[in-house]
Amino acid sequence: MTEVLGADPEGCRRAGEALAAGRLVAFPTETVYGLGGDARDGEAVAGIFAAKGRPSFNPLIVHVTGLDAAERLAEFSPVARALAARFWPGPLTLVLPRRADAGVSELVSAGLPSLAIRVPGHPVAQAVLAAAGCPVAAPSANPSGRVSPTTAQHVRAGLDGRVDLIVDGGPCAVGVESTVLDLTGEIPTILRPGGVTPEDVAAVTGGPVGRAATPHAPSPDAPLLAPGMMASHYAPATPVRLEAGRADAGEALLGFGPVAGATLNLSARGDLKEAAANLFAMLRQLDEGGYRAIAVSPVPDRGLGLAINDRLKRAAAPRGD
Repeated sequence: MTEVLGADPEGCRRAGEALAAGRLVAFPTETVYGLGGDARDGEAVAGIFAAKGRPSFNPLIVHVTGLDAAERLAEFSPVARALAARFWPGPLTLVLPRRADAGVSELVSAGLPSLAIRVPGHPVAQAVLAAAGCPVAAPSANPSGRVSPTTAQHVRAGLDGRVDLIVDGGPCAVGVESTVLDLTGEIPTILRPGGVTPEDVAAVTGGPVGRAATPHAPSPDAPLLAPGMMASHYAPATPVRLEAGRADAGEALLGFGPVAGATLNLSARGDLKEAAANLFAMLRQLDEGGYRAIAVSPVPDRGLGLAINDRLKRAAAPRGD
């Protein structure tokens, strides 16, 4: 059974230390309970997807203690700083261009060049993040597709045995997820509505605020910018060939398991968590290698392999004109 900790200083310290050690910890925010893992640790992030049973590698929100920590991860425009000054700490997530030296796992952003970042306003979340000393990727702490949890009991009912620790900070005050605002384009665009309204945003920016339509079916060419949106993900420019036993002339071989001649190997020991952690970074590396195509060894279609194969099928899908 998962251990439940109190929200006292000792409990927050233990939770932070567990996060820094690569373990999974559920903790309260002012919106809902989050399922946290060290955003720099690809295997910890892969563990989040495994615990939730998430069907594909959606981008995750990175939680940090404040603006200084956020600016080490992403590029902030004057508009972004103004919004952070008005709404942080609080239920607003900003999608921003990722810094080249961010040090965050590619799996967090599903291979996209952006990061979704938030500074939570809950004192327990702040204490846990401070004790961890690292950026923490944290989607809602519930099985994928289920109702988001607003108490520690909700978390335990859905994830008992799948997460190392739960910090019980009582019921969440807001109860709905944060507003997700994309600042990577010309017009600030709400990707997911939440407690911060378009009118709230416009009062700071002084200009129009867009609202992204949520696709109802995956599209290989439409990037998924934020949690809660159903679309495809980053695909390499280089064609991808699946279920490959070997590489043909001019191809790179992305292996899994004990594969001879692999250019790169997702996990030579056949570990699906390690493979998930390596997936986006290795696809990007091979995409920049000048190969005619990327051949990919078979990956078992179970556990995290379901998500890995979902991502690979999208990457290999026919491209639009």
